[in-house]
Amino acid sequence: MYAMKCLFSRCCRDASNSIIKQNLRQNNQPNIISVTKEDVVHSGTLIYSTSIYSTRTSPHPVIVFPKMSFILYFKGSNLCPHPSKLQEGLSAAWVPRDPLPECEESRGRTSSAMNDAKGGLVVFTANSHPPSRELGKRIAERLGVEIGKVQVDQEANRETRVQIQESVRGKDVFVIQTMSKDVNTTIMEMLITVYACKTSCAKSITGVLPYFPYSKQCKMRKRGSIVSKLIACMMCKAGLTHLITMDLHQKEIQGFFNIPVDNLRASPFLLQYIQEEIPDYRNAVIVAKSPASAKRAQSFAERLRLGIAVIHGEAQDAESDQVDGRHSPPTVKTTGAIHPSMEIPLLIPKEKPPITVVGDVGGRIAIIVDDIIDDVDSFVAAAETLKERGAYKIFVMATHGILSCEAPRFIEESAIDEVVVTNTIPHEIQKLQCPKIKTVDISMILSEAIRRIHNGESMSYLFRNIGVDD
Repeated sequence: MYAMKCLFSRCCRDASNSIIKQNLRQNNQPNIISVTKEDVVHSGTLIYSTSIYSTRTSPHPVIVFPKMSFILYFKGSNLCPHPSKLQEGLSAAWVPRDPLPECEESRGRTSSAMNDAKGGLVVFTANSHPPSRELGKRIAERLGVEIGKVQVDQEANRETRVQIQESVRGKDVFVIQTMSKDVNTTIMEMLITVYACKTSCAKSITGVLPYFPYSKQCKMRKRGSIVSKLIACMMCKAGLTHLITMDLHQKEIQGFFNIPVDNLRASPFLLQYIQEEIPDYRNAVIVAKSPASAKRAQSFAERLRLGIAVIHGEAQDAESDQVDGRHSPPTVKTTGAIHPSMEIPLLIPKEKPPITVVGDVGGRIAIIVDDIIDDVDSFVAAAETLKERGAYKIFVMATHGILSCEAPRFIEESAIDEVVVTNTIPHEIQKLQCPKIKTVDISMILSEAIRRIHNGESMSYLFRNIGVDD
Protein backbone atom coordinates (compact mmCIF):
# COMPACT_ATOMS: atom_id res chain seq x y z
CA MET A 1 0.00 0.00 0.00
CA TYR A 2 2.98 2.31 0.65
CA ALA A 3 4.15 1.75 -2.93
CA MET A 4 0.64 2.54 -4.14
CA LYS A 5 0.64 5.81 -2.22
CA CYS A 6 4.00 6.79 -3.73
CA LEU A 7 2.68 5.94 -7.16
CA PHE A 8 -0.41 7.98 -6.42
CA SER A 9 1.69 11.02 -5.42
CA ARG A 10 3.87 10.73 -8.49
CA CYS A 11 0.87 10.48 -10.79
CA CYS A 12 -0.67 13.59 -9.26
CA ARG A 13 2.56 15.53 -9.77
CA ASP A 14 2.90 14.34 -13.36
CA ALA A 15 -0.78 14.60 -14.23
CA SER A 16 -0.06 16.82 -17.20
CA ASN A 17 2.60 14.48 -18.59
CA SER A 18 1.05 12.30 -21.28
CA ILE A 19 4.02 9.87 -21.22
CA ILE A 20 2.93 8.56 -17.82
CA LYS A 21 0.93 5.75 -19.35
CA GLN A 22 3.88 4.40 -21.33
CA ASN A 23 6.24 4.61 -18.35
CA LEU A 24 3.92 2.74 -16.05
CA ARG A 25 3.36 -0.04 -18.58
CA GLN A 26 7.09 -0.43 -19.21
CA ASN A 27 7.72 -0.74 -15.46
CA ASN A 28 5.07 -3.47 -15.13
CA GLN A 29 3.04 -1.14 -12.97
CA PRO A 30 -0.78 -1.29 -12.87
CA ASN A 31 -2.56 -1.14 -16.19
CA ILE A 32 -4.17 2.13 -17.21
CA ILE A 33 -7.68 2.14 -18.62
CA SER A 34 -8.95 5.35 -20.22
CA VAL A 35 -12.50 6.23 -19.23
CA THR A 36 -14.58 9.37 -19.04
CA LYS A 37 -16.08 10.96 -15.95
CA GLU A 38 -19.48 9.53 -16.89
CA ASP A 39 -18.00 6.02 -17.26
CA VAL A 40 -16.64 6.16 -13.72
CA VAL A 41 -19.80 7.63 -12.20
CA HIS A 42 -22.28 5.46 -14.08
CA SER A 43 -20.33 2.25 -13.45
CA GLY A 44 -22.33 1.91 -10.24
CA THR A 45 -19.37 0.60 -8.26
CA LEU A 46 -16.73 3.33 -8.59
CA ILE A 47 -17.11 6.94 -7.62
CA TYR A 48 -15.26 9.93 -9.01
CA SER A 49 -12.73 10.78 -6.29
CA THR A 50 -9.03 10.86 -5.39
CA SER A 51 -8.60 7.82 -3.19
CA ILE A 52 -7.20 4.32 -3.01
CA TYR A 53 -9.76 1.66 -2.23
CA SER A 54 -11.04 -1.77 -3.21
CA THR A 55 -14.17 -2.31 -5.24
CA ARG A 56 -16.87 -4.73 -4.20
CA THR A 57 -16.24 -6.94 -7.26
CA SER A 58 -12.46 -6.91 -6.85
CA PRO A 59 -10.14 -6.81 -3.80
CA HIS A 60 -7.40 -5.10 -5.81
CA PRO A 61 -6.71 -1.43 -5.01
CA VAL A 62 -8.02 1.10 -7.49
CA ILE A 63 -6.99 4.72 -7.98
CA VAL A 64 -9.39 7.24 -9.52
CA PHE A 65 -8.15 10.65 -10.64
CA PRO A 66 -10.65 13.54 -10.82
CA LYS A 67 -8.48 15.82 -12.97
CA MET A 68 -7.60 13.14 -15.52
CA SER A 69 -9.78 10.82 -17.57
CA PHE A 70 -8.34 7.49 -16.46
CA ILE A 71 -8.13 5.08 -13.55
CA LEU A 72 -5.44 2.66 -12.42
CA TYR A 73 -5.97 -0.92 -11.28
CA PHE A 74 -3.86 -4.04 -10.71
CA LYS A 75 -3.76 -6.81 -13.29
CA GLY A 76 -6.42 -9.39 -12.63
CA SER A 77 -8.87 -6.93 -11.12
CA ASN A 78 -12.45 -7.37 -12.30
CA LEU A 79 -14.07 -3.98 -12.74
CA CYS A 80 -17.80 -3.68 -13.16
CA PRO A 81 -19.31 -3.66 -16.71
CA HIS A 82 -19.21 -0.62 -18.95
CA PRO A 83 -22.26 1.66 -18.56
CA SER A 84 -23.42 0.70 -22.05
CA LYS A 85 -24.13 -2.77 -20.70
CA LEU A 86 -26.50 -1.33 -18.13
CA GLN A 87 -29.09 -0.89 -20.84
CA GLU A 88 -28.87 -4.44 -22.22
CA GLY A 89 -32.23 -6.09 -21.93
CA LEU A 90 -33.81 -2.96 -20.48
CA SER A 91 -36.31 -0.64 -22.11
CA ALA A 92 -35.27 2.75 -23.42
CA ALA A 93 -35.28 5.57 -20.87
CA TRP A 94 -33.65 8.99 -20.77
CA VAL A 95 -30.72 8.81 -18.35
CA PRO A 96 -29.38 11.99 -16.69
CA ARG A 97 -25.75 12.87 -17.40
CA ASP A 98 -24.67 13.25 -13.76
CA PRO A 99 -25.05 10.90 -10.79
CA LEU A 100 -27.46 13.29 -9.09
CA PRO A 101 -28.53 16.56 -10.76
CA GLU A 102 -27.79 19.82 -8.92
CA CYS A 103 -25.46 18.03 -6.48
CA GLU A 104 -21.67 18.20 -6.31
CA GLU A 105 -20.92 16.33 -3.10
CA SER A 106 -20.31 13.05 -4.96
CA ARG A 107 -16.98 14.37 -6.21
CA GLY A 108 -15.68 14.53 -2.65
CA ARG A 109 -16.71 11.07 -1.54
CA THR A 110 -14.14 8.36 -1.11
CA SER A 111 -15.97 5.29 -2.41
CA SER A 112 -19.34 4.13 -3.65
CA ALA A 113 -18.60 0.50 -3.04
CA MET A 114 -20.73 -1.33 -0.54
CA ASN A 115 -19.35 -1.46 2.98
CA ASP A 116 -18.80 -5.15 3.53
CA ALA A 117 -17.74 -4.60 7.14
CA LYS A 118 -21.33 -3.74 8.02
CA GLY A 119 -22.67 -7.05 6.73
CA GLY A 120 -24.06 -8.32 3.47
CA LEU A 121 -26.45 -6.54 1.15
CA VAL A 122 -29.32 -8.33 -0.54
CA VAL A 123 -31.63 -6.73 -3.09
CA PHE A 124 -34.94 -8.43 -3.87
CA THR A 125 -37.64 -7.62 -6.37
CA ALA A 126 -40.93 -8.86 -5.00
CA ASN A 127 -42.85 -8.70 -8.28
CA SER A 128 -44.26 -11.72 -10.09
CA HIS A 129 -44.97 -9.44 -13.08
CA PRO A 130 -41.80 -9.37 -15.31
CA PRO A 131 -42.05 -5.75 -16.53
CA SER A 132 -42.25 -4.59 -12.92
CA ARG A 133 -38.81 -6.07 -12.20
CA GLU A 134 -37.04 -3.78 -14.67
CA LEU A 135 -36.38 -0.95 -12.19
CA GLY A 136 -34.91 -3.45 -9.72
CA LYS A 137 -32.50 -4.67 -12.40
CA ARG A 138 -31.37 -1.13 -13.13
CA ILE A 139 -30.76 -0.43 -9.44
CA ALA A 140 -28.84 -3.68 -8.96
CA GLU A 141 -26.67 -2.90 -12.00
CA ARG A 142 -25.76 0.48 -10.56
CA LEU A 143 -24.93 -1.05 -7.17
CA GLY A 144 -22.83 -3.78 -8.76
CA VAL A 145 -24.78 -6.57 -7.08
CA GLU A 146 -26.97 -9.42 -8.26
CA ILE A 147 -30.71 -9.56 -7.70
CA GLY A 148 -31.45 -11.85 -4.76
CA LYS A 149 -33.04 -15.22 -5.40
CA VAL A 150 -36.70 -15.14 -4.50
CA GLN A 151 -39.64 -16.95 -6.02
CA VAL A 152 -42.96 -15.10 -6.12
CA ASP A 153 -45.89 -17.03 -7.56
CA GLN A 154 -49.66 -16.82 -7.73
CA GLU A 155 -51.64 -19.91 -6.81
CA ALA A 156 -54.66 -21.03 -8.81
CA ASN A 157 -56.94 -19.39 -6.27
CA ARG A 158 -54.94 -16.09 -6.58
CA GLU A 159 -53.10 -16.55 -3.29
CA THR A 160 -49.53 -15.24 -3.25
CA ARG A 161 -46.68 -17.58 -2.40
CA VAL A 162 -43.15 -16.26 -1.67
CA GLN A 163 -40.06 -18.41 -1.16
CA ILE A 164 -36.71 -16.81 -0.24
CA GLN A 165 -34.07 -18.98 -1.93
CA GLU A 166 -30.91 -17.69 -0.24
CA SER A 167 -29.78 -16.87 3.27
CA VAL A 168 -30.60 -13.38 4.57
CA ARG A 169 -29.59 -13.97 8.19
CA GLY A 170 -27.87 -10.90 9.59
CA LYS A 171 -28.01 -9.04 6.26
CA ASP A 172 -29.41 -5.72 5.11
CA VAL A 173 -32.33 -6.57 2.82
CA PHE A 174 -33.81 -4.09 0.33
CA VAL A 175 -37.13 -5.07 -1.23
CA ILE A 176 -37.85 -3.14 -4.44
CA GLN A 177 -41.50 -3.13 -5.41
CA THR A 178 -43.07 -1.22 -8.29
CA MET A 179 -46.81 -1.08 -8.77
CA SER A 180 -48.42 -3.11 -11.54
CA LYS A 181 -51.99 -2.98 -12.78
CA ASP A 182 -53.05 -5.36 -10.04
CA VAL A 183 -52.23 -3.05 -7.14
CA ASN A 184 -53.68 -5.24 -4.41
CA THR A 185 -51.67 -8.29 -5.52
CA THR A 186 -48.54 -6.14 -5.66
CA ILE A 187 -49.10 -5.01 -2.08
CA MET A 188 -49.54 -8.58 -0.85
CA GLU A 189 -46.35 -9.65 -2.65
CA MET A 190 -44.51 -6.87 -0.87
CA LEU A 191 -45.93 -7.69 2.57
CA ILE A 192 -45.32 -11.43 2.30
CA THR A 193 -41.76 -10.93 1.02
CA VAL A 194 -40.97 -8.56 3.89
CA TYR A 195 -42.46 -10.95 6.44
CA ALA A 196 -40.50 -13.86 4.93
CA CYS A 197 -37.27 -11.87 5.36
CA LYS A 198 -38.24 -10.99 8.92
CA THR A 199 -38.85 -14.63 9.88
CA SER A 200 -35.55 -15.52 8.17
CA CYS A 201 -33.67 -13.29 10.65
CA ALA A 202 -32.68 -10.44 8.34
CA LYS A 203 -30.78 -7.68 10.15
CA SER A 204 -32.83 -4.88 8.56
CA ILE A 205 -35.53 -4.75 5.90
CA THR A 206 -35.91 -1.61 3.79
CA GLY A 207 -38.81 -1.27 1.41
CA VAL A 208 -38.17 0.63 -1.83
CA LEU A 209 -41.57 1.75 -3.15
CA PRO A 210 -41.03 4.54 -5.69
CA TYR A 211 -44.81 4.95 -5.92
CA PHE A 212 -46.65 4.49 -2.66
CA PRO A 213 -50.01 2.76 -3.34
CA TYR A 214 -53.29 4.29 -2.16
CA SER A 215 -51.51 7.60 -1.61
CA LYS A 216 -54.52 9.51 -2.96
CA GLN A 217 -56.67 8.06 -0.18
CA CYS A 218 -54.85 9.91 2.58
CA LYS A 219 -57.84 11.98 3.82
CA MET A 220 -61.15 11.08 5.34
CA ARG A 221 -63.89 10.99 2.72
CA LYS A 222 -67.44 10.87 4.00
CA ARG A 223 -67.83 7.57 5.89
CA GLY A 224 -64.79 6.00 4.28
CA SER A 225 -61.33 5.49 5.71
CA ILE A 226 -57.76 6.73 5.40
CA VAL A 227 -56.45 3.77 3.41
CA SER A 228 -52.85 4.97 3.15
CA LYS A 229 -52.70 4.86 6.96
CA LEU A 230 -53.86 1.23 6.85
CA ILE A 231 -51.21 0.34 4.26
CA ALA A 232 -48.53 2.01 6.39
CA CYS A 233 -49.57 0.02 9.47
CA MET A 234 -49.54 -3.25 7.50
CA MET A 235 -46.02 -2.60 6.19
CA CYS A 236 -44.69 -1.79 9.64
CA LYS A 237 -46.37 -4.86 11.13
CA ALA A 238 -44.94 -7.09 8.39
CA GLY A 239 -41.43 -6.12 9.45
CA LEU A 240 -40.24 -3.06 7.51
CA THR A 241 -37.55 -1.10 9.34
CA HIS A 242 -37.13 1.67 6.75
CA LEU A 243 -38.99 2.96 3.70
CA ILE A 244 -37.68 4.69 0.57
CA THR A 245 -40.31 6.29 -1.64
CA MET A 246 -40.57 9.17 -4.08
CA ASP A 247 -42.85 12.20 -4.36
CA LEU A 248 -45.62 11.18 -1.99
CA HIS A 249 -48.99 12.61 -3.00
CA GLN A 250 -49.11 14.28 0.39
CA LYS A 251 -45.97 14.66 2.48
CA GLU A 252 -48.02 14.12 5.63
CA ILE A 253 -48.24 10.41 4.74
CA GLN A 254 -44.79 10.05 6.32
CA GLY A 255 -46.46 10.56 9.70
CA PHE A 256 -48.51 7.36 9.22
CA PHE A 257 -45.36 5.28 9.74
CA ASN A 258 -43.52 4.55 12.97
CA ILE A 259 -40.31 3.84 11.01
CA PRO A 260 -37.95 6.21 9.12
CA VAL A 261 -39.29 7.31 5.73
CA ASP A 262 -37.16 8.93 3.03
CA ASN A 263 -39.37 10.76 0.53
CA LEU A 264 -37.02 11.36 -2.41
CA ARG A 265 -37.71 13.87 -5.20
CA ALA A 266 -37.74 13.32 -8.94
CA SER A 267 -37.80 17.04 -9.76
CA PRO A 268 -34.00 17.34 -10.32
CA PHE A 269 -34.23 14.77 -13.12
CA LEU A 270 -37.30 16.38 -14.67
CA LEU A 271 -35.67 19.82 -14.49
CA GLN A 272 -32.59 18.48 -16.22
CA TYR A 273 -34.78 16.92 -18.91
CA ILE A 274 -36.43 20.29 -19.54
CA GLN A 275 -33.07 22.03 -19.85
CA GLU A 276 -31.54 19.45 -22.18
CA GLU A 277 -34.42 18.02 -24.20
CA ILE A 278 -36.85 20.91 -24.71
CA PRO A 279 -35.52 23.35 -27.32
CA ASP A 280 -35.95 27.02 -26.46
CA TYR A 281 -37.15 26.15 -22.95
CA ARG A 282 -36.37 29.75 -21.95
CA ASN A 283 -39.53 30.67 -23.82
CA ALA A 284 -41.58 28.31 -21.66
CA VAL A 285 -44.02 28.92 -18.84
CA ILE A 286 -44.71 26.43 -16.03
CA VAL A 287 -48.43 25.68 -15.71
CA ALA A 288 -50.45 24.37 -12.76
CA LYS A 289 -53.62 22.73 -14.07
CA SER A 290 -55.36 23.59 -10.81
CA PRO A 291 -54.65 25.80 -7.78
CA ALA A 292 -53.86 22.63 -5.80
CA SER A 293 -50.70 22.04 -7.87
CA ALA A 294 -49.57 25.68 -7.82
CA LYS A 295 -46.83 25.05 -5.25
CA ARG A 296 -45.19 22.39 -7.41
CA ALA A 297 -45.40 24.66 -10.44
CA GLN A 298 -43.87 27.51 -8.44
CA SER A 299 -40.97 25.27 -7.39
CA PHE A 300 -40.21 24.36 -11.02
CA ALA A 301 -40.58 27.96 -12.19
CA GLU A 302 -38.23 29.39 -9.57
CA ARG A 303 -35.52 26.83 -10.32
CA LEU A 304 -35.73 27.36 -14.08
CA ARG A 305 -36.19 31.15 -13.75
CA LEU A 306 -39.42 30.97 -15.74
CA GLY A 307 -42.92 32.41 -15.41
CA ILE A 308 -45.90 30.59 -13.97
CA ALA A 309 -49.53 30.25 -15.00
CA VAL A 310 -52.45 28.71 -13.10
CA ILE A 311 -55.65 27.34 -14.62
CA HIS A 312 -58.54 28.28 -12.36
CA GLY A 313 -62.11 27.09 -12.54
CA GLU A 314 -61.56 23.37 -12.85
CA ALA A 315 -63.93 21.22 -10.81
CA GLN A 316 -62.45 20.49 -7.38
CA ASP A 317 -64.27 17.27 -6.52
CA ALA A 318 -62.10 16.54 -3.50
CA GLU A 319 -63.22 19.79 -1.91
CA SER A 320 -66.89 19.49 -2.77
CA ASP A 321 -69.60 19.00 -0.21
CA GLN A 322 -70.67 15.66 -1.61
CA VAL A 323 -67.23 14.06 -1.35
CA ASP A 324 -66.06 15.40 1.98
CA GLY A 325 -69.20 14.43 3.89
CA ARG A 326 -68.42 16.31 7.07
CA HIS A 327 -71.23 18.77 6.31
CA SER A 328 -74.20 16.51 5.72
CA PRO A 329 -77.30 17.58 7.69
CA PRO A 330 -80.28 15.22 7.73
CA THR A 331 -82.75 15.73 4.90
CA VAL A 332 -85.72 15.78 7.30
CA LYS A 333 -85.61 18.26 10.16
CA THR A 334 -86.29 16.38 13.39
CA THR A 335 -87.80 18.05 16.41
CA GLY A 336 -85.86 17.94 19.63
CA ALA A 337 -82.53 17.29 17.90
CA ILE A 338 -81.22 20.73 18.82
CA HIS A 339 -82.42 23.48 21.08
CA PRO A 340 -85.11 25.59 19.31
CA SER A 341 -83.19 28.80 19.99
CA MET A 342 -80.04 27.50 18.28
CA GLU A 343 -79.54 27.68 14.53
CA ILE A 344 -76.34 26.17 13.13
CA PRO A 345 -75.13 28.32 10.22
CA LEU A 346 -74.56 26.49 6.95
CA LEU A 347 -71.74 27.09 4.51
CA ILE A 348 -72.64 28.78 1.24
CA PRO A 349 -72.41 26.21 -1.58
CA LYS A 350 -69.48 26.59 -3.93
CA GLU A 351 -70.08 27.56 -7.53
CA LYS A 352 -67.54 26.71 -10.18
CA PRO A 353 -66.36 29.85 -11.97
CA PRO A 354 -65.66 29.74 -15.72
CA ILE A 355 -62.23 28.39 -16.58
CA THR A 356 -59.61 31.11 -16.68
CA VAL A 357 -55.84 31.12 -17.05
CA VAL A 358 -53.98 33.34 -14.60
CA GLY A 359 -50.79 34.20 -16.45
CA ASP A 360 -49.66 34.78 -20.02
CA VAL A 361 -49.14 31.69 -22.20
CA GLY A 362 -49.54 33.31 -25.62
CA GLY A 363 -46.72 32.34 -27.97
CA ARG A 364 -45.07 30.27 -25.23
CA ILE A 365 -44.21 26.64 -24.53
CA ALA A 366 -46.55 25.43 -21.79
CA ILE A 367 -45.16 22.82 -19.36
CA ILE A 368 -47.83 21.33 -17.10
CA VAL A 369 -46.35 19.76 -13.95
CA ASP A 370 -47.95 17.39 -11.44
CA ASP A 371 -47.00 14.42 -9.28
CA ILE A 372 -49.34 11.77 -10.74
CA ILE A 373 -50.88 11.34 -14.18
CA ASP A 374 -53.52 8.62 -14.24
CA ASP A 375 -56.88 9.73 -15.58
CA VAL A 376 -55.77 12.16 -18.28
CA ASP A 377 -59.09 13.95 -18.77
CA SER A 378 -58.02 16.95 -16.71
CA PHE A 379 -54.68 17.19 -18.52
CA VAL A 380 -56.36 17.00 -21.93
CA ALA A 381 -58.84 19.72 -20.93
CA ALA A 382 -55.99 21.88 -19.62
CA ALA A 383 -54.08 21.42 -22.89
CA GLU A 384 -57.10 22.51 -24.92
CA THR A 385 -57.49 25.60 -22.74
CA LEU A 386 -53.82 26.49 -23.17
CA LYS A 387 -54.05 26.05 -26.94
CA GLU A 388 -56.99 28.43 -27.01
CA ARG A 389 -54.90 30.96 -25.05
CA GLY A 390 -52.09 30.82 -27.62
CA ALA A 391 -49.59 28.22 -26.35
CA TYR A 392 -47.89 26.67 -29.38
CA LYS A 393 -46.40 23.59 -27.69
CA ILE A 394 -47.59 21.70 -24.61
CA PHE A 395 -45.62 19.31 -22.40
CA VAL A 396 -46.90 17.35 -19.42
CA MET A 397 -44.39 16.30 -16.75
CA ALA A 398 -45.19 14.05 -13.80
CA THR A 399 -43.30 11.73 -11.47
CA HIS A 400 -45.67 8.78 -11.53
CA GLY A 401 -47.17 7.73 -14.86
CA ILE A 402 -49.99 5.33 -14.00
CA LEU A 403 -51.80 6.00 -17.31
CA SER A 404 -54.76 3.72 -16.72
CA CYS A 405 -57.41 2.54 -19.16
CA GLU A 406 -57.60 4.61 -22.35
CA ALA A 407 -55.04 7.21 -21.26
CA PRO A 408 -52.58 6.51 -24.13
CA ARG A 409 -55.29 6.92 -26.76
CA PHE A 410 -56.59 10.15 -25.21
CA ILE A 411 -53.06 11.57 -25.10
CA GLU A 412 -52.40 10.62 -28.71
CA GLU A 413 -55.60 12.36 -29.86
CA SER A 414 -55.11 15.45 -27.67
CA ALA A 415 -53.25 18.74 -28.11
CA ILE A 416 -50.47 17.49 -25.83
CA ASP A 417 -47.14 17.24 -27.65
CA GLU A 418 -45.25 15.14 -25.11
CA VAL A 419 -45.82 13.43 -21.76
CA VAL A 420 -42.69 12.92 -19.65
CA VAL A 421 -42.85 10.56 -16.66
CA THR A 422 -40.30 8.62 -14.63
CA ASN A 423 -39.97 4.85 -14.42
CA THR A 424 -41.34 4.59 -10.88
CA ILE A 425 -44.18 2.63 -12.50
CA PRO A 426 -43.70 0.37 -15.55
CA HIS A 427 -45.53 1.71 -18.60
CA GLU A 428 -43.89 0.06 -21.60
CA ILE A 429 -47.23 -1.05 -23.04
CA GLN A 430 -48.55 2.51 -22.87
CA LYS A 431 -45.43 3.76 -24.67
CA LEU A 432 -46.09 1.34 -27.51
CA GLN A 433 -49.63 2.65 -27.78
CA CYS A 434 -48.61 6.31 -27.69
CA PRO A 435 -45.19 7.53 -28.91
CA LYS A 436 -45.74 10.86 -27.13
CA ILE A 437 -44.93 9.21 -23.78
CA LYS A 438 -41.27 9.54 -22.74
CA THR A 439 -39.49 8.01 -19.74
CA VAL A 440 -36.86 9.45 -17.41
CA ASP A 441 -34.75 6.96 -15.46
CA ILE A 442 -34.56 7.63 -11.70
CA SER A 443 -32.74 4.42 -10.70
CA MET A 444 -29.65 6.54 -10.01
CA ILE A 445 -31.04 8.29 -6.93
CA LEU A 446 -32.67 5.11 -5.61
CA SER A 447 -29.41 3.16 -5.87
CA GLU A 448 -27.56 5.99 -4.14
CA ALA A 449 -30.13 5.98 -1.32
CA ILE A 450 -29.69 2.24 -0.88
CA ARG A 451 -25.91 2.59 -0.83
CA ARG A 452 -26.02 5.33 1.80
CA ILE A 453 -28.44 3.48 4.06
CA HIS A 454 -26.40 0.28 3.83
CA ASN A 455 -23.15 2.13 4.59
CA GLY A 456 -24.72 4.18 7.39
CA GLU A 457 -24.08 7.48 5.61
CA SER A 458 -26.09 10.67 5.84
CA MET A 459 -29.10 11.03 3.54
CA SER A 460 -29.10 14.82 3.67
CA TYR A 461 -27.10 15.01 0.43
CA LEU A 462 -30.10 13.61 -1.46
CA PHE A 463 -32.33 16.39 -0.10
CA ARG A 464 -30.05 19.28 -0.93
CA ASN A 465 -31.86 22.53 -1.86
CA ILE A 466 -35.27 20.98 -1.10
CA GLY A 467 -37.57 23.30 0.81
CA VAL A 468 -40.56 22.61 3.02
CA ASP A 469 -42.98 23.29 0.17
CA ASP A 470 -41.12 21.18 -2.42
